[in-house]
Amino acid sequence: MNRTARILLLVVLTAVCRQGARCAGADFAERFTDSTLRIDYVLTGRADSVQAAAALRAVQCSPGWYGRRGALTDSPVEGQSTLTLTDDATGDTIYTLPFSTLFQEWLATGDTVGPRAMEGSLLMPRPRRKAHARLHLRDNRRRTLARADFPIDPADVLIAAAPLPSDAAPRHRLFEGDSTSSPKIRVALLPEGYTRAEMDLFLEDARRAVDAILSHEPFASMADRFDFIALAAPSVRSGVSVPAQGLWTDSRYGSHFSTFYSDRYLTAPRVWRICDDLVAAGCQHAIILANTDTYGGGGILNMYTLTAAHHPKFSQVIVHEFGHSFAGLADEYFYDDTDALDETYPTDTEPWEPNITARGEEPVKWQPLIDAGAATLVEGAGYRPRGLYRPAHDCRMRSNTAPEFCAVCRQAIERMILFLTQ
Repeated sequence: MNRTARILLLVVLTAVCRQGARCAGADFAERFTDSTLRIDYVLTGRADSVQAAAALRAVQCSPGWYGRRGALTDSPVEGQSTLTLTDDATGDTIYTLPFSTLFQEWLATGDTVGPRAMEGSLLMPRPRRKAHARLHLRDNRRRTLARADFPIDPADVLIAAAPLPSDAAPRHRLFEGDSTSSPKIRVALLPEGYTRAEMDLFLEDARRAVDAILSHEPFASMADRFDFIALAAPSVRSGVSVPAQGLWTDSRYGSHFSTFYSDRYLTAPRVWRICDDLVAAGCQHAIILANTDTYGGGGILNMYTLTAAHHPKFSQVIVHEFGHSFAGLADEYFYDDTDALDETYPTDTEPWEPNITARGEEPVKWQPLIDAGAATLVEGAGYRPRGLYRPAHDCRMRSNTAPEFCAVCRQAIERMILFLTQ
């Protein structure tokens, strides 16, 4: 699809979304209050037997809802897991949220160390009436891993008021879009491993991060739909843990490299603490900047983006990782040795992500873009050199040298932006 056609499509979709938003706002007000309900939970299981369970830790509420108010039961991506909120009185589904977890990635490793537990948090608008929040976790073959059902009573006195961080971290508005879209997409920049004395450095890094994201299409042409806010929340110690170098530190979110023994995979286990700061910033999406020059990062759909802020390739990596967490894009690169990654994307199952496929012949899910001459079908994706396919020879989701997202990834990001700003 050429640029002119994309712009015309965007104009049409924008008009449709804004017309629908007026009805959606009334529907939202009927079913929800202007406040955020937060569910903290724990995932437990064994990777060697692919077992899992979810248990409730706490339910909290805070003023203000900063997510979408339209298309409340839809989504442009499937995700590996789904949160569904159902009204008790009518049985209607009133809100859905696709998401993925690091726990599900761990299950695919076949780790034999033993059972583990990992934190999880989900945000949703607070319902006016009694409801049930249902979690459905799936494995990489879309089989059910675990289901959990949490009753939600808005009048429950044990729904706690979400606490602000003890240090009352100040917020800094880095970028404010001028769109009339309501709501805008609010993204929090969070500091990992920056001490109080390094907050100026963090704010400088946060501005670089926003500049990098907004320099890529379609973020650049749709920047008016975003707000980027930095929360100056310090760590006691500087830096993050780099196990391969024998470096360990107690940073704010406990971030460390060598996740699943992959040296460059940087993740943060303290998800509840991340959600504390995300709520304090009044945002729905989290970008965490790690105060380190070691190469690496990670991004998980509707969970967080985490990137090393002081590596020379910081700008390229943060855009790539935001593609994961914001739009549910898959990695398009591959390794020659895939023995340890066979279960990440089994070739007998079509991946849910919009930019890779297990189909080696047309038609594929991005067929309209192939027909328009904007995409193709190239073998090698999802860490596998064979059996999985990507839509372009190079893309920001494949390499750090690609100047931009491919047409399929751009379309997926555009759809997500339009969806979230209805």
